[in-house]
Amino acid sequence: MVRVLKYAGVFIGAAVVVLMTAWGALAIWYSNLSESHLRAGMAGLFVMVILLAFVFLRRRQAFAVFVVVFAGIVAWWLTIPASNDRNWQPDVAVLPYAMVKGEQVTIYNIRNLNYRTETDFDVRYYDKTFDLNRLDAVDLVAVYWMGDAIAHVMVSFGFQEKDFVSFSIETRKEQGEAYSTLKGFFKQYELIFVVGDERDLIRVRTDYRKPPEDVYLYRSRMTPENARKFFMAYVRQINAMKTTPEWYNTLTTNCTTDVVRLIRAYGGQARYNWKVLLSGYAPQYAYENGSLDTRIPFDELRKLSIINPKARAVGDDPEFSRKIRESLPRPL
Repeated sequence: MVRVLKYAGVFIGAAVVVLMTAWGALAIWYSNLSESHLRAGMAGLFVMVILLAFVFLRRRQAFAVFVVVFAGIVAWWLTIPASNDRNWQPDVAVLPYAMVKGEQVTIYNIRNLNYRTETDFDVRYYDKTFDLNRLDAVDLVAVYWMGDAIAHVMVSFGFQEKDFVSFSIETRKEQGEAYSTLKGFFKQYELIFVVGDERDLIRVRTDYRKPPEDVYLYRSRMTPENARKFFMAYVRQINAMKTTPEWYNTLTTNCTTDVVRLIRAYGGQARYNWKVLLSGYAPQYAYENGSLDTRIPFDELRKLSIINPKARAVGDDPEFSRKIRESLPRPL
């Protein structure tokens, strides 16, 4: 038994070293060093140093070398700054921000692109003032394109079923840049909180992406008091990012983990678990927490909450947000 545990410990330790070495090499390769040959050379040198250390040094000495070198790479990597000054793709080029005067919150640069195709559109933004006294609804939007496990999560706020505004946490990509899950671990994309009209954020997914994505809109049980706190957490976030940009991270800073973070920021009851990491199950997690309409089974609620047919039928109607919510289950 002792020998088994010893070998198991050696195997686990070796696996950890290999994984951390791979991360370090990728962190160098995807770093902000401008020359590709320099990045490749430094990544290769790092791997070679670790390999030679474990070949020619005693285990403890090799491990000490590994820890020191890896810590140096992490310390350097953490200093790579995010930026608001790049050649952005036009759909994420403009940052939103807000001004608060008492109960009135004016959000600037609410996106409402006029699409012909997903990549061909007229850039349109508008400003709008929202009355916090009228805020009475928070809705969870989940968008699926590759099975049940992964979804893009958005949050919409409603003001007495007349005015709606939606927040979508996304990667802020540069011109010609495509999304990569792997790159998302290594400071390749800045983070953006898109504040948008639902005619933009929902219809681009139901009408213009090919193939269309499945969009579900769940009405939540959040109280007006908590809805206000949640909304203001978003407002503080977009204002902070106007001056202090942040990095996106595939695992830790994305469309679901940041929603949980903002809920926790105002004292809400949300925890990180596997249904948050596998974002497609976030609506089920919200249902199990009692945040959605629990009068009916979740499978039935999910079937009733898909809005693709409504979104396509309503089109660019100014009443789009109200009409797609007609007949959707809403908690008491």
